[in-house]
Amino acid sequence: MGVIDGKLKPALPTWPMGLYHPEKWSLDKLCQVAKQLGVEAIEVVAPEDLPTLKKYGLVSALTNSHWFDKGYVHPAFHDEVTAAYRKSIDAAAAHGFKNVIAFWGPGDTSAYGGGVVSLEEGKKNLIAGYKSIIGYAEEKGVELCLEPLNSRDGADWKGHPEYQGSDMDDCMEVIKAVGSPNFKLLLDIYHVQIMNGDLIHRIRDNAEYIGYVQAAGVPGRYELDDTQEINFPAVLKALVDNGYRGYVGMEFIPTKEDPMDSYVEAVEFFRQ
Repeated sequence: MGVIDGKLKPALPTWPMGLYHPEKWSLDKLCQVAKQLGVEAIEVVAPEDLPTLKKYGLVSALTNSHWFDKGYVHPAFHDEVTAAYRKSIDAAAAHGFKNVIAFWGPGDTSAYGGGVVSLEEGKKNLIAGYKSIIGYAEEKGVELCLEPLNSRDGADWKGHPEYQGSDMDDCMEVIKAVGSPNFKLLLDIYHVQIMNGDLIHRIRDNAEYIGYVQAAGVPGRYELDDTQEINFPAVLKALVDNGYRGYVGMEFIPTKEDPMDSYVEAVEFFRQ
């Protein structure tokens, strides 16, 4: 038997083909592709779209919440962000799904009616914000997964220069301070490789906090192949060896002439 042996499973993401790619796949099309490839989960799904996944007998590996241009980072958005989390938590719980994505937000939210906060202020605001909602997630049996987004690559959909929570260590500090088993790290190996590197070491040291995983090649955010620098089979093995069991969102931007070829190749990693 292979290293993965069903311990990890791929999830197809909504946005690369739905928003970024010229073909603009609908959610129904993505669900049909998942069924064709034998993939059981879709990720980054809006709460209102969860019934579509149920229609196809698929799982939401990761349900959306608020967007990453705002967050608990600034008190001005506390009520709005809390309402978004409650909506997502309720929807995920009602459909029997586990994970809801959580974001930090930018340090400068002046464009959205907030203001500028320092990193330390941002951490304090996030800790207070997530402590205020995490009890509700616990009651519903849902986990919030905080994602670091890289702030180094300014290209569209490849990085977020304004994002304050870009360093995995800062995210881990907030997660540990909130101190709930339902508040976890979303380990996006694309973003973490760009900002921090040392992926296998970080997986080993933070294994108990990893609630969800996403993957794409670095530097292009393309397929997980030999044109990119991440040794994806070794990273998958490290996840398995350190106890992670769950879905890995395939958040790469397909570059092959037929994007189906890209997804077939990605799914094959999980059958080794």
